[in-house]
Amino acid sequence: MKQYKEAYKKAFPYTIPVLTGYLFIGIAFGVMFAEKGYSFLWAAFMSLLVYAGSAQYLAVNFFIPGISILHVVFLILTVNIRHVFYGISLLDRFDGMGKKRWYMIFSLTDETYSLLCTTKIPDNVDEDHFLFAIASLNQSYWVIGSIIGAVAGSVLPFNAEGIDFAMTALFVVIFVEQWMDEKNRIPEMIGILAAFICLQIFGASNFVLPSMLVIVMILFVSKSKLSKEVGVSCQ
Repeated sequence: MKQYKEAYKKAFPYTIPVLTGYLFIGIAFGVMFAEKGYSFLWAAFMSLLVYAGSAQYLAVNFFIPGISILHVVFLILTVNIRHVFYGISLLDRFDGMGKKRWYMIFSLTDETYSLLCTTKIPDNVDEDHFLFAIASLNQSYWVIGSIIGAVAGSVLPFNAEGIDFAMTALFVVIFVEQWMDEKNRIPEMIGILAAFICLQIFGASNFVLPSMLVIVMILFVSKSKLSKEVGVSCQ
């Protein structure tokens, strides 16, 4: 228990940027969820058991008649397919974490993945405990934000129009930060060009999945060269 306490103490400062982001976008999700007439408890359960960020925003619109389960599965896969590759890149690192590895795989959001890949393990802290602390702290921020938003949305009059843009804004901020920090911007340029080309070919409604597949194939083929030039590894 003392080891976990120390791990959480050391991990918390690294998660403060995620705290500020997740509270606000979690609140936005909670407000949207409450607008559909659902209790804040359902918002909390969804953030605990689904915890999929953009997919949760998308899922709010699924709670209407006429949406087939196959449609839901396809859309969620399209939005969150990048998480598959997050998990693959961290398999070796999670292998020695015992039962905790299942939670670590489940908890891989964009922000958590970024912290796990870039944060140096502090001295005198067990790596497994530290990584677990980062992942669980980040999820707690999202759950708390969801509850606050759902409660507020239930008792206060809200116009939720446009509030779903909060998630898009977060991704834009993440991209800008990555762009500003990286000296080698080849991966970012690959993503921009692949998305633009697929947008022209497949249209706005269908370009996400082809874009992801093209990006992954290019990055996979050029992985060795890009790893040396960019200098980032999650192993």
